[in-house]
Amino acid sequence: MRFDIIIRKSNINDAEGRGYVHHQSWIETYTGLVSEEIMRQRSLKRSIQIAHENPENTYVAIINNKIVGFATYAKSRDQDLKDAGEIMAIYVLKDYQGFKIGKRLMQACYKELSEHSTLLLWVMENNRNTVKFYESEGFKHDGSSKIIYEQRVIRMVKTA
Repeated sequence: MRFDIIIRKSNINDAEGRGYVHHQSWIETYTGLVSEEIMRQRSLKRSIQIAHENPENTYVAIINNKIVGFATYAKSRDQDLKDAGEIMAIYVLKDYQGFKIGKRLMQACYKELSEHSTLLLWVMENNRNTVKFYESEGFKHDGSSKIIYEQRVIRMVKTA
């Protein structure tokens, strides 16, 4: 299958599409990885609201006028890593994975974070496919971890 993929900065009009991708990706990715209770707390309405409230620092991937993925970035929130940029989130609908959309979204974020000497992200340790993807992008677990959604989440870093 061949797609014409557009990667562009997100705007306020993308909230519904981003919210859908966020919600659907959670279902596709985290069912079986996190508890059913946590999954029930998620809603499409809330995902759209989050996207509407946070349009900045985001790139979207579009195929046939449909948002199929997005990535967000910012200066790192981690106090122990000075001068670090962070990939805050990246989601691609399952039907569109394997077409290098995630890679292209990451590259867009890398350009935005180019002033930082280190890049980091947090990922559920038991989300093996995503950990492998980040490793293919040059990220390595630095030993830091925390518990989110009752799961061990590891920090992965790379030199920019």
